Amino acid sequence: MTHTNDEAPDAAASGARTPGAGAPTGDAPTGDVPAEAVPTEDRHVPVMLDRCVELLAPALQHEGALFVDGTLGMGGHTEAVLRACPRATAVGIDRDPQALALASTRLAAFGDRFVPVHAVSDDLPGVLASLTPPRGRVDAVLFDLGVSSLQLDEVDRGFAYRTDAPLDMRMDQSTGPTAADVLNTYDARDLAHVLRTFGEEKFARQIARAVVRRRETEPFTTSGPLVELLHDVVPAASQRSGGHPAKRTFQALRIEVNAELSVWSQALTAALSSLAVGGRIVVLSYHSLEDRITKRGLAAGATSTAPPGFPVELPEHAPWLRLLVRGAEQADEVETARNPRSASVRLRAAERIRPTPDQPPTTSSDPRDNPEVQR
Repeated sequence: MTHTNDEAPDAAASGARTPGAGAPTGDAPTGDVPAEAVPTEDRHVPVMLDRCVELLAPALQHEGALFVDGTLGMGGHTEAVLRACPRATAVGIDRDPQALALASTRLAAFGDRFVPVHAVSDDLPGVLASLTPPRGRVDAVLFDLGVSSLQLDEVDRGFAYRTDAPLDMRMDQSTGPTAADVLNTYDARDLAHVLRTFGEEKFARQIARAVVRRRETEPFTTSGPLVELLHDVVPAASQRSGGHPAKRTFQALRIEVNAELSVWSQALTAALSSLAVGGRIVVLSYHSLEDRITKRGLAAGATSTAPPGFPVELPEHAPWLRLLVRGAEQADEVETARNPRSASVRLRAAERIRPTPDQPPTTSSDPRDNPEVQR
């Protein structure tokens, strides 16, 4: 697959950021300074930060407004939102305990205006119900998809292919199969399907067969042997035109290990269902697969469902979302020069303009249930 703007740049190793990770950032610390010794804000350059705040803030100006960062990462976007919207409270969801700990330290100064939650982003309704007091609606939601800078820069996480490291790739290292498990247990047909579907790898069948042959003599445990195999299997001509031969395979393994696309599809549906009227959603995507899900989900809500030729549009057929940007916005040249991992970003945003029957019930603690509390 030829590298396009819908994919992460080659330097970003395996993609850009997925439900439950942090936003893509600048390069990892260099020299002998351990990553954990570097302040979180210096390890994390939030993508399209000002634009995200600009789009989200109008929904967060009333007392009791609730913002959810569905992919908290190291908390850069949430910090900016809390500063810009002093009447709002933020809930930060992440499946990565390490990211939650770093973000919680960074955001400690906001006190009870910030609530960290260890969860997967598709469980948003459950997260809202678990709050004290419970909430049934959210006023603004942000998703910054893909693999985080934290995960890319921590060698032992196994997301990057330029360093020999354990083949883990789990967002939450406390549960689930690793990338090594996928390589060592999937049969050739299933492995080829993963590579072709999630990595858009046109040499998926050849790679899968080579993996199965290689593991018969020695199971895969670290990334080095896999990268070496990919250099051998992917034709030289494709490597010259398509970038590093490992980037598509690593992307595919990461998506499979974390069920990223199914989680994102469910998370988007849950977020739109939980969004209050007047509430806003902003999504940052970094490759075509996740952006396609976003585009279709928002477009469906922004399109009338009246049958063709129907003389009158009934209220229940009217769009219930209003798109806030034309198509998908990209980072400008200044930002991409400062933060190369933003080069592939696609931003989409929408506002809920009417309720729909599929929404969960509100609760008595929702400020939007009491108009006098809203302003």
